[in-house]
Amino acid sequence: MFFILQKMKYYVKISCRLVLGKEMKILYKEFLPIALILISAKLFGMGARKIKLPQVVGMLVAGIFLKICGLESGGFIGEIAEFGVIMIMFTAGLETDIKEVKKTGAAALLVASMGVAVPLAGGYILYSVFHGGFAPFGSTESVSAVFAGLIITATSVSITVEALREMGKLQTKVGTIVLSAAIIDDIIGIVLLSVVMSLKNPDIRPGMVIIRTCLFFVFTAVVGFVAHYIFKQLDTYYPHKRRVPIFGLVLCLLLSYIAEAVFGIADITGAFMAGVILCTLHSAEYIVEKIDVSAYMFFAPIFFVNIGLKTDFSGFSGKIAVFAVCYVAVALLTKIIGCGCGARLCGYSVKDALKIGVGMMARGEVCLIVAGKGLAAGLLDSAYFPAVILIVIAASVSTPIILKLLYNE
Repeated sequence: MFFILQKMKYYVKISCRLVLGKEMKILYKEFLPIALILISAKLFGMGARKIKLPQVVGMLVAGIFLKICGLESGGFIGEIAEFGVIMIMFTAGLETDIKEVKKTGAAALLVASMGVAVPLAGGYILYSVFHGGFAPFGSTESVSAVFAGLIITATSVSITVEALREMGKLQTKVGTIVLSAAIIDDIIGIVLLSVVMSLKNPDIRPGMVIIRTCLFFVFTAVVGFVAHYIFKQLDTYYPHKRRVPIFGLVLCLLLSYIAEAVFGIADITGAFMAGVILCTLHSAEYIVEKIDVSAYMFFAPIFFVNIGLKTDFSGFSGKIAVFAVCYVAVALLTKIIGCGCGARLCGYSVKDALKIGVGMMARGEVCLIVAGKGLAAGLLDSAYFPAVILIVIAASVSTPIILKLLYNE
């Protein structure tokens, strides 16, 4: 018996060496590309901040630069990037301020809803016009057209917050509505992303997608109620202990898996909702702090650089260049019109409505995340991705400038 056990131990040991050796060789080959991605992301990110652009723009440019240098996307890097977007969305959910949303309530909901509907329609019409007219509903072209509109629905409020804070206008009526509407805007955008990505499968009917999405939110509400109670107890007995962020990350990964595997909707929806479930905890900031260390240092840079690596300029033509210019104009104007009209319906003055519209015009991380998911799913041709980058740059530069002009009148 002892001899048999010794032999088993020997063979297990040899097998582990062979398997792990092979795995380590695979990982070893990825060390240099990852090192190049991280250093490029940091240097280009710092450069972007110097010229008053979001760091994510620098990371995208870093990806394009590395692609030109011969680095390829996919494989192990692609898998890390996928985990990166989950962590980004989990953090976004954790940073959601439910109290701000409650303050403005119906007004923020109307502003956000119109701020999604008008850009969605604008992007859909623009894409359809550039591709020979409106395709039959449910066709590949029609889904791509809807997705082109969906990309420009997202709002990045961080740029607006900085501009309003500098001017001392963050705590005003306009500042509060912009913050709340941006939160609701992102939630609507993420839900729509799940619906649109599901439409890519011709065997799935739109009605079934909506039912699945609703069932997921019912499931999340039940799980969220139980999970929030459990985490509240953990928060009481183990304040600022690392086990709380670890359990939080477990909840994030479980909901991400369940969202895609069980309900057939985007995994980032589950990650975001996990963050929302935990956002009212006393330890929410502590969880963000701990999650943000790995996300900021490793996963997020790889995700944004990987998007740059996927950008394809080989198919960039005169027609696409014209589309890109029009796309930027539509993205900026439809947000101002949609949110501005929503604000007017809520009783805001023309000037305040214009400030709200401009405040909601900024684009950033969520816009890129939506575009990246669509790129991976085949909903967006990589030749059109430079247009998305232009939107982020144009919106990031123009939003603070126009806001300052409006407040200085």
